[in-house]
Amino acid sequence: MSDGGSEGAPERDGLRAALAGLTTRGRSFLAAGVAAAVCSYLLGQADLLRVGLLLAALPLVCVLVLHRTRYRVAGSRTLAPARVPAATESRVRLRMENVSRLPTGVLMLQDRVPYVLGPRPRFILDRVEAGGRREVSYRVRSDLRGRYPLGPLQLRLSDPFGMCELTRSFSASDTLTVVPRVEPLPAVRQVGEAAGYGEGRQHSPALAGEDDVIPRGYRHGDDLRRVHWRSTARYGELMVRREEQPQKARCTVLLDTREDAHPGSGPDSAFEWAVAGAASTAVHLLERGFSVRLLTDTGSSVPGPDGAGSFAGGTGSADAAGLLLDTLAVVERSEEHGLSAAYDVLRGGNEGLLVAFFGDLDEEQAVVAGRMRQRSGAAVAFVLDGDAWSRGPGGIRFSDGQVPVAERLQLLRKAGWTALPVTPGDTLPALWRAAAERTGTPETVAGGRS
Repeated sequence: MSDGGSEGAPERDGLRAALAGLTTRGRSFLAAGVAAAVCSYLLGQADLLRVGLLLAALPLVCVLVLHRTRYRVAGSRTLAPARVPAATESRVRLRMENVSRLPTGVLMLQDRVPYVLGPRPRFILDRVEAGGRREVSYRVRSDLRGRYPLGPLQLRLSDPFGMCELTRSFSASDTLTVVPRVEPLPAVRQVGEAAGYGEGRQHSPALAGEDDVIPRGYRHGDDLRRVHWRSTARYGELMVRREEQPQKARCTVLLDTREDAHPGSGPDSAFEWAVAGAASTAVHLLERGFSVRLLTDTGSSVPGPDGAGSFAGGTGSADAAGLLLDTLAVVERSEEHGLSAAYDVLRGGNEGLLVAFFGDLDEEQAVVAGRMRQRSGAAVAFVLDGDAWSRGPGGIRFSDGQVPVAERLQLLRKAGWTALPVTPGDTLPALWRAAAERTGTPETVAGGRS
């Protein structure tokens, strides 16, 4: 469960706003009282004046009572959970507390929610005793990713006589994060994953305070079996070896967000499939101990919590996965027309395993994607077939000019990619297993060999 922020006390309004909350009954009483007072003056009837003053005073007293008691109600909101996958419900609990010494009248609660989450919830509370509490709840659900504000909470107060109704808004609000749906992937080893396990694992020197491959001066307590005699003879003092430690396997998940590369829109569109595929792949690799970096066609590399540009797997991978999903929850289509920016980032070093989700690729962009393969130990590409995704029910085609997917796959495979087409109805777990079967024996490509 995740707790939303407390609503606290409602925003203060002036007495003029309270007077504007007079109901039809209250306005009628006030008008009748004024009329009776005028008639008593004209007719010289003192008793009629008393009646008029009583009729006019009653709604005004109700306004003053509501104006003062409206600051004595506190509210809070709780989301359970505050982060949900698309098409999954979250429960919102509202808690109202009467912190005054007097019981309230009839209360109506109304929470503001975006239209995409469903209808605006309303609740009626008959009476809340002094110091009493009431809890109500409702559910929200969205098929679309995003961050949606909930609140502020509105509270409508009324007096026991129905003379005045006052609507007040609390100041606080909460956010519901709808992340892409994550599918569990089969535990098959993709080409290049051997670089992170067993004998194929890469090694790197440890950082400050840990073992390294460079000899260093002898320190009290060092094991004499680690003495490096050649360096000892060279430097004229006792030197010991710094041991190697394994390096965490690396992976880059490349998401093509170009607007003109993904036809259609909505939760079942090609772009949403690619986003969900990137999320599932990243979470799967994090659970397997990879250090995962999320890269888009714009060249933007989403930094991990340590600011190093990647999310660390293994221990704490659940937290890293949550941060990465929060990023993918708000990713939008870009106005880029090519993949050059992403290629410039990738050619800076060896990326280990590269998993890409491409939209439509013309011949020029397929060549750029092929060059990306040169800077990775292994590369797997899921290419969305724009021609298939642009067809509606009954095979009706809504867009033209698509390059046949077979040509793009051939160009990528010649460059060394393991490339698979994606059509509507395909599932990532099945494609993930198919990619592993196409790559052959992982050990043959360990260390970046293809």
